[in-house]
Amino acid sequence: MRWRGRGSSDVEVAFSGPARQVTQLSWDQAVASVRFEELSPVSAFPVVPGRRWGPGWWWSATTGRHVVHGSAAMRTQLMVLDRDPEVTGLSARPVRLLWRDTADGRVRSWVPQLFARYADGTGLLADCPSSPAAGGVRAQRAQVVLEAACARVGWAYRRLEPLPAVVAANLRWLAGYRHPRYEGAPGLQAVLAQAFCVSRPLFGGAAAVGDPLQVLPVVYHALWSGQLVAGLDEPLHGGSLVCVPAEGGPGAGFDMLGGE
Repeated sequence: MRWRGRGSSDVEVAFSGPARQVTQLSWDQAVASVRFEELSPVSAFPVVPGRRWGPGWWWSATTGRHVVHGSAAMRTQLMVLDRDPEVTGLSARPVRLLWRDTADGRVRSWVPQLFARYADGTGLLADCPSSPAAGGVRAQRAQVVLEAACARVGWAYRRLEPLPAVVAANLRWLAGYRHPRYEGAPGLQAVLAQAFCVSRPLFGGAAAVGDPLQVLPVVYHALWSGQLVAGLDEPLHGGSLVCVPAEGGPGAGFDMLGGE
């Protein structure tokens, strides 16, 4: 790959096409014409000998397809984005951005870990550091360039902060029920909405609807999808208060950090 920009502020994008050929376009051209959410990773996640965590696959309830991830932190952020009702597409490492550093004239590059497409057509490029200092100076330099490039086209670049441990654990539990097979029998969602029209304990509300062994998976699916909400900043248990979202409320995002 080679940077072909003419100005110090130019940014270019390299990505893999359907036949695995590498294509390189200007940033503005790529944003206007390329479906980032449909791209395969432009580079693979490394397998590090002796490391406890290796690359894996996340099945997305949003797209019905798998998205590769390279770390526990990245998998957690995939769960968050997959649960966001405004997200319509997801991909991992879809593009490599290239630019010339204004400080020393060297060509730099960066591969963001995640891309999310929103319902309004805008996009998010994101990295999932395990700590604020992860990536060092190189990541800091890339952040400045990517933030400016994304802002220019109405997109966003973010370094996504790790979730609190309890919130992440609750989200992992609910994610186990994200598949549509847990939606339950026709009409059951309406019955659940009636049962939880006011806040009540999770197990008590489920038992009021029917056999908890059959109803609880549907409750967890509804909590994942935002049809029901609960505070996630404390461990989910049988006494956790659950209710339907307030009318016009934020739905699936309501309970991520306890809900306000």
